[in-house]
Amino acid sequence: MGIKVAMVGTGSFAQSFIPLFKAHPLVDEIVLCDLDGEKLNDNARKHGISDTVNSLDEVCARADIQATAIITQNWLHAPQAVQALKAGKHVYSAVPTGITLEEIEELVQTVKQTGQVYMIGETSYYYPGVIYCREQFSKGAFGHVVYGEAEYYHDWDHGLYEVAKWRGGDRWREFAGKPPMYYPTHSTSQIISVTGATMTHVSCLGFVDTGDDGIYAENANPWNNRFSNESALFRMSDGSISRINEFRRVGHPGTVRMALFGTEGSFEDNTAGTRWVGKKSEDKINLDERLACQGQPVKAGSDDRMNLVTASDGTHLGVSQVHPVERLPASFVGLPNGHAGAHQFLVDDFVTACVAQKTPPNNVWDAARYAIPGIIAHDSSMRNGEMLPIPDLGDAQ
Repeated sequence: MGIKVAMVGTGSFAQSFIPLFKAHPLVDEIVLCDLDGEKLNDNARKHGISDTVNSLDEVCARADIQATAIITQNWLHAPQAVQALKAGKHVYSAVPTGITLEEIEELVQTVKQTGQVYMIGETSYYYPGVIYCREQFSKGAFGHVVYGEAEYYHDWDHGLYEVAKWRGGDRWREFAGKPPMYYPTHSTSQIISVTGATMTHVSCLGFVDTGDDGIYAENANPWNNRFSNESALFRMSDGSISRINEFRRVGHPGTVRMALFGTEGSFEDNTAGTRWVGKKSEDKINLDERLACQGQPVKAGSDDRMNLVTASDGTHLGVSQVHPVERLPASFVGLPNGHAGAHQFLVDDFVTACVAQKTPPNNVWDAARYAIPGIIAHDSSMRNGEMLPIPDLGDAQ
């Protein structure tokens, strides 16, 4: 028996997920929800969906809807997730988890109280390099991890103005000035999901913005934030050190990437390519081809899952050789799969968890560990880099 899913928010990012939820064999029906009636009707026609509602309140009031996918303004995610969970709905939420410690604490507590499934839509968890590193870590190939670094570089000139205006409307400037470390999950999740270590302490410094758009200035945003770039150094629970960069003013084409160094082996991803290296100069593996998201040939398996084949009788778009496409629904073949192969795995893991009533990857405890370190890091930057402890909300239950 499948579930009925309400897509809350039908903006540009939701376009990548509506077709996937609609095509999943365990989703009986998808309902569209948006405050903008014209946008809602346009998307209903575009995607061939007849059931629409105008608010999250309406979604929560409907007993026939079992799950929600929240893809709304990022400062609304945590309170909307709490509302849906309390109404008995499973929740998939776009990132970030939340933007205050208090609302994330309430989110975790609500999942505990309701027993509903919550999953954060963190794409980096499914990036080829991160999957590869999890495999290497599980084999002990790193030895003891000593240092990790991850970053999300996204300059405002690369589409962020347009995104901010879509999300914020007339108030876009106010919300655009949020601290970069309030959006850390693309970076933090890479290291945390590989090693399982938590971030226990942080010292962070901020770069005072030099842009002329007035986004980052005192009294220009609710946080009085002047930093467009923030760099944080974390102490990890396994004894290692991690560095996270969140940059929004940077002369760079943009990237989400990670490097991880151990006593026996290391992984590097930069403009020169992706490599596994050991202690000797000859201990080097070029991973560019293996981790490239060029698509893999697939065919439907007997259980309606996908099997790799040597002859290309269909192409699973946007995945690498390390992606386990054989576990995805055959109905996903040919559908969009953005963010380095992540989207289809996100949808499948969430839907499968809802139907099976199991805890998914990127669950609420993971989501808290991805987001809270960034919130505390910004506090540190506002205190000139003071070392601060990071609260931990526990393990998955």
